Amino acid sequence: MEIERVWEKPGRKVYGARKVWQQLNREGIVVARCTVERLMGELGIAGVCAQSKRPRTTLPAEFGDMPSDLLERGFDTAAPNHAWVADITYVPTEAGWVYTAFVLDLFSRRIVGWQVADHLRADLALDALEMAIWSRRERIGDKLVHHSDRGVQYTAIRYADRLDEIGAVRSVGSKGDSYDNAAAESLNSLYKRELIDFRGSWEGVMDVTIATMEWVAWYNSERLHSYCGGIPPKEFEESFYKSQESTKITSRIQAI
Repeated sequence: MEIERVWEKPGRKVYGARKVWQQLNREGIVVARCTVERLMGELGIAGVCAQSKRPRTTLPAEFGDMPSDLLERGFDTAAPNHAWVADITYVPTEAGWVYTAFVLDLFSRRIVGWQVADHLRADLALDALEMAIWSRRERIGDKLVHHSDRGVQYTAIRYADRLDEIGAVRSVGSKGDSYDNAAAESLNSLYKRELIDFRGSWEGVMDVTIATMEWVAWYNSERLHSYCGGIPPKEFEESFYKSQESTKITSRIQAI
């Protein structure tokens, strides 16, 4: 059955009825969402559900001048690389706690940087930032706002200096208020739900790193994202750049 094929296609079996319905329609298979919901119920298949809330992974910095909150819970941007949000989440393994840091572009909800480690030192967040800088390279302009919580990893001098080097403006949420970084928290929840809790058992840093690499690639390039109108983040960005290029060509033609 097509519904089972789509549900199993990502190799993860995490899609609920809405995303299965969206994928079917993307493939030209027209079917009502209520029909997908009913048939999935009859087949005994469903999307994954959220698990218990994570423990604290960042400790607030209690000293020095703190940047203000420039986003103020406004998580929509007009273009890529206008606003990145960063956060850290935890993974329980047989070898002990492992931590994953993400950097997310708010325009497309694309993961632009990530890192896994068995510690919470500033290097964890800094390595994820370096990947984000490398992945965006020449497309980082002078409008980038980097937003995080008040954790010591993000207020470390080395982290702040690296943001200064690329011309990014620092933004920090209020103390103890997760809603000020809700987009990053949402990504963490998705990561836990669709990969970490879904797989269940982890040995340590290495297998979490490999699985995270695979999940990020799938998330960016294949996973349908409701924020992007039911298309993957990578496709959403590509459509934006194509539109920008088309507008430039039109303007040149009109100027002739």
